[in-house]
Amino acid sequence: MRILLVEDDPLLGDGIKTALVREAYTVDWFTEGHHAIEAAHNETFSAMILDLGLPDMDGMTVLKRLRESTALPILILTARDAVEERISGLDAGADDYVLKPFDLKELLARLRVVTRRAEGRASRSLTLGALSIDEASHSVSWHGRDVALGRREYALLLELARHPDKVLSRPRLESLLYGWGEEVASNAVEVHVHHLRKKLDKSLIMTVRGIGYRLDPHAA
Repeated sequence: MRILLVEDDPLLGDGIKTALVREAYTVDWFTEGHHAIEAAHNETFSAMILDLGLPDMDGMTVLKRLRESTALPILILTARDAVEERISGLDAGADDYVLKPFDLKELLARLRVVTRRAEGRASRSLTLGALSIDEASHSVSWHGRDVALGRREYALLLELARHPDKVLSRPRLESLLYGWGEEVASNAVEVHVHHLRKKLDKSLIMTVRGIGYRLDPHAA
């Protein structure tokens, strides 16, 4: 999953980004609201983590502008603990709140919840035929056998599993696996798919020529 992080505090922003990358997320980090709005309109993200105290505009303004055009899940970070503030944010379209200071484990848990909710899922586990993925523990099993995956292999498999039977283009997968400024080899997605087929099953991920890849949940 690709996350849009909007936080102007360099220490906090770096800590959140490091934690997210460790959890196999791809992260684009901005410190100003207008850059975040532009990114949200021009790129594909799974969710946004939005600080309210930004230097160029209030985070509530960012939230309201985005809600005019997108249903992107938005998790608010704020030190504003007044009940009225939280109600205003939720009414303006925020999906959840995390109050500063916070524990990174709670932030990650709430992020998983808002992304699942956006997909209409309640469980933290995805089960498609013989494939099982636990998003909280990042564990993957195939026919009951635990499978060890690299960070981007896991991220790619999860993205395909979140959209079973849907063809995802290579450019879309690249954008979800690699953030801005990251160098992407021309065959990067193909290499990750090759590794997944070797570790799981060659029939699990199908190539749709000229378009991209899809996961077949009915693979043996």
